[in-house]
Amino acid sequence: MSYHEHNDHQYAKHIRAGAPEAFKAFMAWDNQVLRGSNNVISRKHTELMAVAVALTTQCAYCIEAHTKAAHSAGATQQELAETVMIAAALRAGGGYAHGFMAMKFFDQAETNAA
Repeated sequence: MSYHEHNDHQYAKHIRAGAPEAFKAFMAWDNQVLRGSNNVISRKHTELMAVAVALTTQCAYCIEAHTKAAHSAGATQQELAETVMIAAALRAGGGYAHGFMAMKFFDQAETNAA
């Protein structure tokens, strides 16, 4: 047994049973966002964005599902590779930008210590 297994989705039935209205609303919203008939962003680009977010949030289930969906929607391996690097750059950029905050707090601590 490991944390992430391919058959973990079977446990969704417990969420659906425990919170049926919220589950129904979430599934409808998720379906509309990702596959809505009036969406102007192509299915391929929607799925590549979903992969980037999944990589950033590190959701193994989403990485698998949206990578396979991107492939089905016509994404190439090169497009997926670029998506991976975009997500990595943004995640690293977030660490760098939050470093500004760390420097600010350090300066404040220095000023308060004086």
